[in-house]
Amino acid sequence: MKGFRETSLADRQETAAKARAAQLEKARAVARANQEGAAERQAARLKLAAEREQRAAERKVEKLAREAREKEERAAAEIARVEAEKIAAVTRAKELAERAEREKALEAERKAARDARYASRKARQK
Repeated sequence: MKGFRETSLADRQETAAKARAAQLEKARAVARANQEGAAERQAARLKLAAEREQRAAERKVEKLAREAREKEERAAAEIARVEAEKIAAVTRAKELAERAEREKALEAERKAARDARYASRKARQK
């Protein structure tokens, strides 16, 4: 057995130290790759979160604008309703005034007719 060589304790410790160093270097390389990937993933997550917040803000702005438009439309409808009521009240007041005027004229005609009948009856009695 010519090629057989028994390794000494120092050789085995040296080999083990080299293996540990290789494993440590391999782990550090994976950690660096993971850190680079983690930074990219973190950046992607932050970008998505910012986009979500932006969409939420846009929806809130749209909601507030829609509510403002609805309030404005309700206010315009209320103003139109009040104006219509005002016009109706004025028209009704004019109609009542005209009716009162007609009643007054009719009453004057009736009084004149009654007075004429009274005068003619007095004239016949004389």
